[in-house]
Amino acid sequence: MALRISSPAFTDGGEIPASFTCEGRDLSPELLFEGVPEGTRSLALIVDDPDAPDPAAPKMTWVHWVLFDLPPDTSKLPEGVTALPGGTREGLNDWKRTGYGGPCPPIGRHRYFFKLYALDTKLAHLEQPTKAKLLQAMEGHILADAQIIGTYRKAG
Repeated sequence: MALRISSPAFTDGGEIPASFTCEGRDLSPELLFEGVPEGTRSLALIVDDPDAPDPAAPKMTWVHWVLFDLPPDTSKLPEGVTALPGGTREGLNDWKRTGYGGPCPPIGRHRYFFKLYALDTKLAHLEQPTKAKLLQAMEGHILADAQIIGTYRKAG
């Protein structure tokens, strides 16, 4: 079985419910992980929005969540996760803080990529990396990757 990430909160390509956004409770959605390949020493998760600030004229990718060194036997992150699996470390999102920051698009419908990576190493040497630093550290260590995409547009 190939590496897979899914969520009971939304389907791939579907709308992310408002409770997981800045217009709701800004909770992280439940995420399920399957098919972690043999030899995986850790998992990494990056959630980002390539449509910022305007999907009609994107200028940057906004990073919403950075997690790494998740244990390879992690099968899910519960909704609104506050206690991460043992050993999990957090990187900085584009609000310059750790943790999940939900969708909050200023204009239009944005896409949110939830990307899961199976790595053949742990990245314990990193201290609250940005997405760019995490990706650099992961180079040559990715055994498999998977993603699910959710969309969101503010009400009104």
